[in-house]
Amino acid sequence: MHQSQTIIAPSAISLALQSGEVLGNNPEILNSKSEKINNKIAALNYKKDTVNDNYNQLTLNCKGDYGIIFRAYNDGIAYRFFTKKKDSIIIRSEEAGFNFTDDDSAFIPYSNDPHNKDKYQCSFENTYQHIKLSQFVKDTVAFAPVLVELANNKKAVITEADLEEYPGMFLTNGKTANGLSGDFAPYVLAELQNERNPVQALVTKRAGYIAKTNGTRNFPWRIVIISTSDRDLLNNDMVYRLASPSRAGDASWIKPGKVAWDWWNDWNISHVDFRAGVNTATYKYYADFASANHIDYILLDEGWSNDRDIMEIVPGIDLQQIIDYAKQKNVGVWLWMGSYPLDQKIEEAFTTYSKMGVKGFKIDFMDRDDQNMVEYYYRVAKTAAAHHIMVDFHGAYKPTGLQRTYPNVVNVEGVYGMEQLKWSNPDMPKFNVSIPFIRMIAGPMDYTPGAMRNGTRESFRPVNSMPMSQGTRCHQLAMYIMYEAPFEMLSDNPTVYMRENESVNFISAVPTTFDETIALDGKVSEYAVMARRKKDTWYVGAMSNWNARDITIDLSFLKDGNYEAEIFKDGINADRDATDYKKEIIKLSPNQKLNIHLSNGGGWAARIYPIK
Repeated sequence: MHQSQTIIAPSAISLALQSGEVLGNNPEILNSKSEKINNKIAALNYKKDTVNDNYNQLTLNCKGDYGIIFRAYNDGIAYRFFTKKKDSIIIRSEEAGFNFTDDDSAFIPYSNDPHNKDKYQCSFENTYQHIKLSQFVKDTVAFAPVLVELANNKKAVITEADLEEYPGMFLTNGKTANGLSGDFAPYVLAELQNERNPVQALVTKRAGYIAKTNGTRNFPWRIVIISTSDRDLLNNDMVYRLASPSRAGDASWIKPGKVAWDWWNDWNISHVDFRAGVNTATYKYYADFASANHIDYILLDEGWSNDRDIMEIVPGIDLQQIIDYAKQKNVGVWLWMGSYPLDQKIEEAFTTYSKMGVKGFKIDFMDRDDQNMVEYYYRVAKTAAAHHIMVDFHGAYKPTGLQRTYPNVVNVEGVYGMEQLKWSNPDMPKFNVSIPFIRMIAGPMDYTPGAMRNGTRESFRPVNSMPMSQGTRCHQLAMYIMYEAPFEMLSDNPTVYMRENESVNFISAVPTTFDETIALDGKVSEYAVMARRKKDTWYVGAMSNWNARDITIDLSFLKDGNYEAEIFKDGINADRDATDYKKEIIKLSPNQKLNIHLSNGGGWAARIYPIK
């Protein structure tokens, strides 16, 4: 119940063991404990520096050496099983029901690109189907988070946290017409290298159970986040609260930031006297660009090493020379690598490349969240932390709090990002103002913004080598404020950016982590407005779907004083030429309200700083 309204109708939950025991079936409660907790979490590399962690907790200890913990927050509920059995156990299946009282509408991201005819092997990237719960396609699965629209404008978002040594939770049509049920990938018994994509493993045999695990442990949190207004979903901390605290020790070496990226723009720099591509000259040029524009890192994406052997560097790359050159420019180097070849030489790779001075690994093509792969994430994160290497998980399942447990994990994909526009033509502006309310609830997302070739609905076309974005230039600029991403890409190429100094200067000025976040306004799939503070400077971003609109931004979040704002707004002709924008500097005060216009697929971005 929430404010006398039923959110989740009676729903079954249980864990079925291979032994035949079903934890949660006709439970015999031995004792219970109620607690009221008021905590504050000092957050690291997050969207705020302090997270309030206030909840009522009920712990039930049941006959059979197991129990359940329930938590009630102001913005949602969560529960988890725990076991206290002496020996290891095998979990045959889990029942996680989410029944609703009505045939509500939901935003469903289906797993629609199964690898090896296995629905549990997917990229965790899709747009949302806005459908009734009863219309959920049978025999399919969706990946969390999933948002359900309830009566009285309330929303419920289903996801999970603290996923460790256990498979991730998909969702499928429930046992009732108005319900959803958890669905979990079976344990992997055999896998092989994908010959078509050798950086990836393919599952060839699964077990008849989902997990083999310790008999004494806590299981993942199942979460239902509840909002009374859509904007509340833009600034939710539930997953971070429920994640395990940091295990990384001293984290002073972890330095999130922005990165100049090569792959999206297909290495298409021009007006140079060398052949652009995967070679030393190109990456030295990227380092020059990054240094000149106060960008922290460059990334060598696919091609710098042998696909099958991560320790074999291709002839055109002098990696040590690139690292040393970039270091002289105060720029760090990241390396892309496939999950399978890294797994074959994980200790050697981390040891060798960290000694060479590499700052981070972008690890790609996991495309699974069965127990085996979840264990891989933790093993990679732990090994990386030991070698002072940051990690960006690409080709990844949604975050479940690992970025708190291992804060060297500075970003995660698990989102239908801008790369899709190289080969497809979806309704991206609508999606772009849906994910802040849904996918971003799970945690940071590597959407990869920064396009300078911006298209209207009429002019856009998919182009692989010289790609475009959908929506206006300011739509792209606002993403650097709107999207949570401690490690954030600049996806376009240096040649284009050098012609767009105003945009690049604004992008480079926006931090990637913040001290405070305030959700100002928004409606799922229509528009979103966000304010974030770093020290005494505020950054405000607004984005719209393909519908133009006028909105009002209340500046009362500012402290007393006088302010100046650097503003990027859609140009008067942005509906015809999406690159059209206007930059202006204006004076502001906290008692003001700004009336702004967002063009079709539009955006608005501002940096607000105090003046004397």
